[in-house]
Amino acid sequence: MSKKLKAKNRIYLIVAIILVGTFSGCSNKIVDTNKEVSTVKKKASFSNITPEEAKKRLDSEKDIILLDVRTKEEYQTGHIKDSILMPVDTLKDESVKSLVDKEATIFVYCRSGNRSVTAANILIEQGYKNVFNLGGINNWPYEVVK
Repeated sequence: MSKKLKAKNRIYLIVAIILVGTFSGCSNKIVDTNKEVSTVKKKASFSNITPEEAKKRLDSEKDIILLDVRTKEEYQTGHIKDSILMPVDTLKDESVKSLVDKEATIFVYCRSGNRSVTAANILIEQGYKNVFNLGGINNWPYEVVK
């Protein structure tokens, strides 16, 4: 190999070493491993629950709040036993007064499932932690109170 070629190869090698060192993240910064790593806060959301799972939990657990967010007239035509009527239109104001425990488990339902999604989102925005969308009473295969 000629001296020119050897010198050229050395230059390429030096440039490669510099580039690898620059882009490999090598740094002389001291990292404090005891420092708490910040995390991105996950936006709270509700969960969906099937009528079967809701029925099972309602039968076996105490203190679940079953919230009917339809109108008074709809509620009177038939509702799930032990449900509380709180129409979605008044939910923002009513929930603050009536639902004081933000950790309580809340199952929300309406007629077809649209208003229950709206209501579940309202509750989450207000800081309730355990909100479940049951959907519509139209899909409830069990007995209703008339």
